[in-house]
Amino acid sequence: MIAPTLNKPRLLWLTIILHAFTHLYQVALMPLYLLIQRDFGLKSVGHATLLLTVMMVSTALPSYIIGGLADRMNRKHLLVFGLVVNGLGIAGLSFAPNLAWALVAVIVAGFGGSFYHPAATAMIANLFAGSTGKALGIAGIGASVGFFAGPIYSGWRADSLEPIMGASAWRRPILELGLLGLIAAGLFAWVADSRAGLPPDHSSGNLEGGGRPDARPSVRVFPTLTLWLLFFGYSIAFSFRDFAGSGLGSLSSLFLQKARGFDPKWTGIALSSIFLTSAISNPLFGRMSDRGRKRWVCGVLLAAAALMAMFPHVPRQWTLPVLAICGFFFMSSYPMTEAALMDSVSDRVRGRVFGLFVMVGGMLGNLSHWVMGAKVRTLGEAASIPSAYYPVYAALGLGICISLLGLVCLHGMQVRRQEVGR
Repeated sequence: MIAPTLNKPRLLWLTIILHAFTHLYQVALMPLYLLIQRDFGLKSVGHATLLLTVMMVSTALPSYIIGGLADRMNRKHLLVFGLVVNGLGIAGLSFAPNLAWALVAVIVAGFGGSFYHPAATAMIANLFAGSTGKALGIAGIGASVGFFAGPIYSGWRADSLEPIMGASAWRRPILELGLLGLIAAGLFAWVADSRAGLPPDHSSGNLEGGGRPDARPSVRVFPTLTLWLLFFGYSIAFSFRDFAGSGLGSLSSLFLQKARGFDPKWTGIALSSIFLTSAISNPLFGRMSDRGRKRWVCGVLLAAAALMAMFPHVPRQWTLPVLAICGFFFMSSYPMTEAALMDSVSDRVRGRVFGLFVMVGGMLGNLSHWVMGAKVRTLGEAASIPSAYYPVYAALGLGICISLLGLVCLHGMQVRRQEVGR
């Protein structure tokens, strides 16, 4: 009996749901920093921003191990398990009685969040060979939705509950979002076709059903030291981009509330505008980059760097438009750089390669949440003056420019891969 054809487009759109929750959880805390500080009685806002740094580092640390699992196990099952753990950690955070337990909860949530990118990126690259940028760009819509919905929902919900619940108003939206993630995981487990998640050794020539799995020997991630060095150069370079992007969210949350007088609701709306337009730019630039990856990456990141440095200089009423345009360019770089990396390696090692990429970039890049909180604390009374933020935003823009050195490493990887015949 012939098995039904795998519906690849439907699976791609289903991954958008998982991608949305993965990133929604990573930004939902941003408008809530000051409420969390008050609720836990923290001495500085830097302790509140530390929660997000710990969550993101907990996401990055296990990524290589998860990537190894994604090269050997069914990727669909890994995706479901990851979102369940992520949702439970976020829901548990809403019950944390103090900072210590809150840190435990975000570590659990971060661990769950580590499953999505190695498994989903490798799976999509395998299913859509030849149009990887377009496919990852469509999947990137999920990140746009999550990044947009997270701060706007948590900020609005907490602001509406604060007159009733006081500083603990941040807990209710966090609980609700955690429970919604569990429902989404169940939906994906029920609807998604398990054949799409088969690891590489089981998918060659057999993805549509029928046939026996291939018994291919395992391969090394990179066969030469030069390729390893070029890969780490690529990962470290783009960690500067990640640092700038993460820093933009946390720094802007504090900048808008302290120097522009925004409340949590409008702070959430402003932060959401960074990601709203990326629902258009991710698939748009992702598709165009299939015909010239490096030049498109370079163009969008230079535009984002200029807008990021300019942001604190613009009048208050231009806050949302400038953040939206900055996000339009900045966020679109992610599916392009991911596609470039996936196209440079064999599917049999894609999970490990992307997991290691996330681990390096996530470890370095996501320190920015804590760094931005600490920096704002050092400003003291000047934190209420917009001009005090000029050098910080300029430094973030410079970090994006530095990340473009990764394109040199990418070119070297592609050349060396051809030379070694992989």
